[in-house]
Amino acid sequence: MALLSNLTVLLLLACVSHQMMSGGHRRSHEQRGRGHKGHHGARYGSKAARQVNAVSAQWVKGKLVTKDKSVCTWTATGEDLVLLNVLCEKDGRSFSCGYSARPALCLHFTSNQELYWKQISRALKKHKKPCEDSNTLVKAAMCRRSPREAHFILHHAGAMKKDFPASAATAVSSCKSENKKLAEEFCIQSWSSFCTFLFTMIKDSDC
Repeated sequence: MALLSNLTVLLLLACVSHQMMSGGHRRSHEQRGRGHKGHHGARYGSKAARQVNAVSAQWVKGKLVTKDKSVCTWTATGEDLVLLNVLCEKDGRSFSCGYSARPALCLHFTSNQELYWKQISRALKKHKKPCEDSNTLVKAAMCRRSPREAHFILHHAGAMKKDFPASAATAVSSCKSENKKLAEEFCIQSWSSFCTFLFTMIKDSDC
């Protein structure tokens, strides 16, 4: 009888010990599981951060013809503050200017940047006088209700430069050659340079 009682006590102790070990193992497994989830979440978060940075550090460009027939190219660079540089040519003259904006203030900018830049290019194309009107904002249609800082505004404009045709330089060169021949014909050798200068001054309008 005493032996049976001892065996019963031992069996009870064994059962209790087994339950305690099983509970500890389960808790340890759950903690490890939560730890793995935390690590995965951190990696995903850092990846998302890298994606945002990659989107912000942009460099885009485009080409267009405005209403006044100016042929323009534009490039946009920057992160928070984006600079839009425009270079145009018309009737042998070239001019440039720069716009600035904070596109991130537009809620739709991040979700569809490709459409955003298409709309900016379209807005530039509609300008009657690009690089001249500092009061007109360059807006993307998708950002119409965004604050003023989200739209591009003119902040500097370069002077207009005239591109001289190559034929003009050729004409001047041929005039100098003719004047030198006249000087050799009508002047002595020691006066040749001075005579060339005089003929050039006299015939300058013809050149």
